[in-house]
Amino acid sequence: MLQSPSSLNLVVAGRKLRFLRVPLAFIAHGLTDVFAKKNNKSLRETLEHPRYKSLSDPVIRQHTDAMDVPLGAFLADLKSRGNELYRRFLNPHGDRTYCQFRMADGPAERQKGLYVYALGDEVVYVGRSFDPFSKRIDQGYGKIHPKNCFIDGQSTNCHLNSLIEAQDEEVALFVCPLTNDPEIESIERSLIQGRRPPWNTALAS
Repeated sequence: MLQSPSSLNLVVAGRKLRFLRVPLAFIAHGLTDVFAKKNNKSLRETLEHPRYKSLSDPVIRQHTDAMDVPLGAFLADLKSRGNELYRRFLNPHGDRTYCQFRMADGPAERQKGLYVYALGDEVVYVGRSFDPFSKRIDQGYGKIHPKNCFIDGQSTNCHLNSLIEAQDEEVALFVCPLTNDPEIESIERSLIQGRRPPWNTALAS
């Protein structure tokens, strides 16, 4: 098992930033078919949305009798029958295996700034939060909601959560509290450009 340090020192433009480790509490593992739980809209209602209009013709031609079925149930049925059409409703990371986790209680929950995920002492993801860290980590990456899985959902959240799940709790979270939003954004950009973390979505795939 990888041993992560209690802090990381990262240098940006000659400035040393100290990132402190924040423990993560894992609540669940092996969460699959999360998209199938999205049942607040029917297939018909979904196809009326501009993002899904291109799917209208093939779906209506083949599945006229399913137009009023809840969307998640419809897609789960397609998947169970090996019909790849279901994937066209989802973002590229919308049918992965996920976990659920949150930050352990502590003062960092209420602060904002920069955060990184690391494997041992290797930084694999750099991010920023203008909101309290707990909102970004717990409510964003830490729990994948059904709506996140779709093409109009949060692909980045699905992407990162699935990568964390694949590491079997060996990922460590580090935060660097900062108060100035332009500074937070500027340093994040410099860290990503300088370190090229492999998990940052813009650099993946």
